[in-house]
Amino acid sequence: MLTSLQNSLVKQIRKLHSAKERHKQQLFLLEGTHLLEEACAVNYPLQAVCCTPEWQADHFGLWEEACRRCDRAEIVSPEVLAAIATTVQPDGVVATAKKSDRTSQLPMNGIVLAVETLQDPGNLGTIIRTAAAAGASGLWLSGDSVDLDNPKVLRASAGQWFRLAMAVTENLPQTIHTSQQAGMQVIATLPSATLTYWEVDWRKPSLILLGNEGAGLSAEIAAMADRQVKIPLSPGVESLNVAIAAALMLYEAQRQKNA
Repeated sequence: MLTSLQNSLVKQIRKLHSAKERHKQQLFLLEGTHLLEEACAVNYPLQAVCCTPEWQADHFGLWEEACRRCDRAEIVSPEVLAAIATTVQPDGVVATAKKSDRTSQLPMNGIVLAVETLQDPGNLGTIIRTAAAAGASGLWLSGDSVDLDNPKVLRASAGQWFRLAMAVTENLPQTIHTSQQAGMQVIATLPSATLTYWEVDWRKPSLILLGNEGAGLSAEIAAMADRQVKIPLSPGVESLNVAIAAALMLYEAQRQKNA
């Protein structure tokens, strides 16, 4: 059992709390039983799995499955587990996984989200979770947004991070243009729009543009939309949380598709 915080594996995993180190090592953190279960369910490649003796005893089947899928498995003391986790009260298991290629093309059909300069990992994780639940085809993330493999993003996604097609784009305008050339309608939400979001024909292949929490969509990106829509708000309410806005449009699209 690993008990020292000076162990080389422990030091390596602790470094993954930093986005710079995650990029350098090409690894990211999976914290908690649920994320490990979801990773195993989709055969995601694991690098290392560390758990406490208590967790191993309570989840021996999952431990054996994770061991078959990883390069290294270690039992660690609760103190070590607490040190390698980013959460205040980890539930007994932390794994590392290899970063996948998130620059590939996404489907050009159904409903796809394009997220510009999103900064809050909780918002991104919630959007991912909601998009998967509503049957979206995928999600584009601008390169200046929060890291897709931020530990808080994975936790907020409730495991759906592994099930939604996602890619990072360093040129969002070009990605939007390519989607339009492929026949997708591009929809942006703006408070000044005259059309409400339920007046759009969401049965068509659509790209939904979502912006920064505070500033919204940039003028350049908003101007590329084929249609601009609004979400009606009561007097005195300035805006909705970006994840809530995404959910409203995604489920309107699902409603129209199933009508």
